Amino acid sequence: MTSRRNHHLEQRGQRWYYVRRVPARFKSIDKRRIVRTTLCTDSLTIARERRDMMMDTDEQNWELALAKQLNITTADTPEMCRYRLARRKAQAVGFEFKPVLEIAHSEPRETILRRVQALRDDSLTQLETEAVLGTIEPPKDTIRDAFKLYCDKLSISDQSGKSPEQVESWKRAKIRAVDNFVTLCGNLTMDVISRQHGRKFYDWWAERLRPNNGQERTYRPNSANRELGNLRLLFREYWTYHGDETRENPFRKLRFKNTPTELTAIFSDDWVRSKILKPYAFEGINAEAQIIAYTLIETGCRPSEIANLLPENICLDADVPHIRIRPTADRELKSVASRRDIPLVGVALEAMKRAPNGFPRYRDKGNSLSAALLKTFHTRGLMPTKKHRIYSFRHAFEKRMQEAGLDYGLRCTLMGHKNTRPQYGDGGSLEYRRNELLKIAHPVSEEFAQSLENLHP
Repeated sequence: MTSRRNHHLEQRGQRWYYVRRVPARFKSIDKRRIVRTTLCTDSLTIARERRDMMMDTDEQNWELALAKQLNITTADTPEMCRYRLARRKAQAVGFEFKPVLEIAHSEPRETILRRVQALRDDSLTQLETEAVLGTIEPPKDTIRDAFKLYCDKLSISDQSGKSPEQVESWKRAKIRAVDNFVTLCGNLTMDVISRQHGRKFYDWWAERLRPNNGQERTYRPNSANRELGNLRLLFREYWTYHGDETRENPFRKLRFKNTPTELTAIFSDDWVRSKILKPYAFEGINAEAQIIAYTLIETGCRPSEIANLLPENICLDADVPHIRIRPTADRELKSVASRRDIPLVGVALEAMKRAPNGFPRYRDKGNSLSAALLKTFHTRGLMPTKKHRIYSFRHAFEKRMQEAGLDYGLRCTLMGHKNTRPQYGDGGSLEYRRNELLKIAHPVSEEFAQSLENLHP
């Protein structure tokens, strides 16, 4: 027990030193390999107290520095600091920290007796005594407090590669689950959320998924499972952070059976050629939105992939003009397979010639782009049905490749999909890819090319 209480303490002569290795996760913000500081005392009792204060200070400074490095603000309440310190105190004297009721109901009699016997040590501080007995109350964070902690600190690695817009989108999906839970059950503290509340949330979603009088359901099981999963994750990460990994998750194994999602409607070739590629069909809207729309048709890219192209990834002067879909330091791609090179053919090549520097108006502003395109397509009658959307271009591109007999591996490469077959080679040269894409390219009339002459972002 004594050795554990002397963790991070080292004696040199009569003096005590605080010595610890910098944790791996903080090496990017603290270049020291070892922290070594004199405690200016020859008293072991005083050394332990000063060590505890230094440990708290170091860990708080590391957390704050890491958060600052990633532009995230964070702070712990005094109650939270005391609770975390108590857990370490209990471990330092040889016990796992547990609330007093849990000790009474779950620990063997021998372990309880050991806890009582440990209290005979006169050198124990009041905090250590309370830590051994489990009489310190756990933090009373509400679920909204827990979500803030999760966003500010616990999910730093999830956010670090995202752009501001991607972070906001990521947060929106998760806060929706918290908002619905609070509306249904109240802004409860994390320690009182039970299986009863998990079932209540599950049952509430079950009613929303139930068809009314034979009508089509407004919501899908996927939406319910996403919210249940987000609450399950929040609960698990919160209590893991506080060292209570064994706490039962109120949302465990609550899940609805997934149903196949409805296939996205696809633009037919006739519709694209007669309506969307009709010269001056987009006249009046800004040039960047027009060029992006035309480029989507012949590349099958996600709208955000085109909108966020950087000038160095638009290769118009190459032997095979092409675009390079790449992540950046502050913007991630949807998946590893999304990184790819796509030759420019047909209307995409004609359009991209007018935008060699990309699209600054819509860079990291995908919502603005979607709103502009949707409004244009709906008001000008360019959507065949209410089920069509801008993403329909991507699905149409894949269908055209399939019907033209393009190799499955090449289709996966151009779409940015993971190939389920063993991969050999690099997916083919740009010249090979261009020749294959020319098989499905929409014809570019002189009148259409002329209509693009005055497009300048």
